[in-house]
Amino acid sequence: MSLREIARFADVYEAELAGAFLASHGIDVTVTERFQTTVDPLMQRALGIRLMAPASAIEEARALLARARAGEFATDDGDDLDEMDAGTRTAGTLMALAAFTTGGFWGNSLPRRFRPIAWQGMLLSVLGFAAVTLIVFLVLKILLDPPRG
Repeated sequence: MSLREIARFADVYEAELAGAFLASHGIDVTVTERFQTTVDPLMQRALGIRLMAPASAIEEARALLARARAGEFATDDGDDLDEMDAGTRTAGTLMALAAFTTGGFWGNSLPRRFRPIAWQGMLLSVLGFAAVTLIVFLVLKILLDPPRG
């Protein structure tokens, strides 16, 4: 039995969802390049993720995917996540700003030999440390040695 391509996806998770959808409708599918692209995610963009099925089920599978893309199987259930409250949103924003200003976003996931030095994050960290040190020094000086007038 020969396998033929039903569709090609840019993301392994989208391909897995489409494969599960087709399997729930009785079409036996195979997601190719799954293991290769999860080891090296950049390969997803280079190769694409192919959804394969027997030649006899290709037309039915493509028709089902087209109907799903058109929204025929969508429901109005909504999601089950609660709305984020203002305190949580504020805390998340403050944490992200603190990480940014202290250089929390210095590098990337490349190995050290390929990674450029992120001097901007280091400079922000040094300036932030100097500013905090200066403020603490001035506050302690005013508290311990108040000005005489």
